[in-house]
Amino acid sequence: MAIKIGKTEKYINETLESRGAMLFMLIDPVDYPKPEDAIKAGVESVRGGTDILLIGGSIGAQGELLEEVTKGIKDKEHSVPVVLFPGNIATITRYADAFYFMSVLNARNPYWITQVQMLGAPLIKQLNIEPLPVGYIVVEPGGTVGWVADVNLVPRTKPRIAAALANAGEFLGNRFILTDVGSNPQQMDSGPVPPDMVKAVKSAINVPYIVAGGVKTPDLLRTTYKAGADIVQIGTALEQSSNMKETVSRFAKITKEEGSKKR
Repeated sequence: MAIKIGKTEKYINETLESRGAMLFMLIDPVDYPKPEDAIKAGVESVRGGTDILLIGGSIGAQGELLEEVTKGIKDKEHSVPVVLFPGNIATITRYADAFYFMSVLNARNPYWITQVQMLGAPLIKQLNIEPLPVGYIVVEPGGTVGWVADVNLVPRTKPRIAAALANAGEFLGNRFILTDVGSNPQQMDSGPVPPDMVKAVKSAINVPYIVAGGVKTPDLLRTTYKAGADIVQIGTALEQSSNMKETVSRFAKITKEEGSKKR
């Protein structure tokens, strides 16, 4: 039986095929003073040129706050898919187009590998939200997600471990692989996923590769694409920006330039 590909996944695959690279912007509603601020950040991201808007986070992005922010963004902008980036089974809302259906491949606790997915799957199906099967790998320093998900963090100096995890994730059926260093700005001095690790992971898999965490400048974005990322996911740089639309536009321009080289 052929794998059924949903609308959002088809859009990602076709965009990567035609443009070579994509930019995902992440809104964690908890990180903004008011829901209205998170909604504005999402709208400015779309107008600045993000390819997909992600909403979610490790702690607290759920319930009324998640509903208000997701619906608020969709009411104002619906030109790109809005995808949930879950912290647990509560990060689900009917207003989203799709959902990172993630398995934390290097979690110590099996809850984050298969059990939370089992608990969330019936509701995702009931609400008709498209699941995107993502193999999630957390790299040092790990930030909040490293603690919450009880992760055996991949050392930054061990790219072959990340590559082997990614390889296993693809073999297990994940149609996307995501490496993430976490989102705690105080821990970001170490930078994003190292280029040699990005290169190793990319060479080990045949599915779209997403790199997240610590990419806060145009130079780091360009370096990450050059190392092999198909998609770069950015959150903190948006949150800290004084002109969100301009910031996203700058990142989108680099994504287009580096994608054309890949193509």
